[in-house]
Amino acid sequence: MKPLLRRYSAFLVATAGFILFLIVLPAYQAKALGTLAFQAETMLLVIPPIFILLGLLDVWVPRERMMRFMGPESGAKGGTLAFLLGSFAAGPLYGAFPVAAVLMKKGVSFTNILIFIGAWSTTKIPLLLFESAALGPRFALSRLAIDIVGIAVIAVAIKSALPQMEVARLYKQAEMND
Repeated sequence: MKPLLRRYSAFLVATAGFILFLIVLPAYQAKALGTLAFQAETMLLVIPPIFILLGLLDVWVPRERMMRFMGPESGAKGGTLAFLLGSFAAGPLYGAFPVAAVLMKKGVSFTNILIFIGAWSTTKIPLLLFESAALGPRFALSRLAIDIVGIAVIAVAIKSALPQMEVARLYKQAEMND
């Protein structure tokens, strides 16, 4: 029972805080519950398709193929593929983390995982199209170029700063979350 409580302690604390908020500030009750319902609905619409695609990726794409295209020896090809996967992905940022965990299980290099998450968070294709229409192609392409360089620099910096033991722990945790 204690490991279960420890695992969900953050959720339990947040739930208790939310309930306390509803009790202490009843004037905000309707708005808070409406926002909670909206967020829950959004997650329920986004998460199932992501998990279906993850299941298909896990079953259909062999580990050896992922290692060849995005593994530690993949070089620029792997980084480019990670960037494109992140840029073409749909959904909010919290959807990137289960995908990253499956990619880790498939042997994708840590740098490529970081590039994937960076691309998912900053370089969505629909955003680029919107920026081109609203702010002009010069702005959109300038921001994209800065993002590409920034994502690569940040990925390499994080990989360099993080101890190898921590990276190994993350991969081991991804393997355990079957």
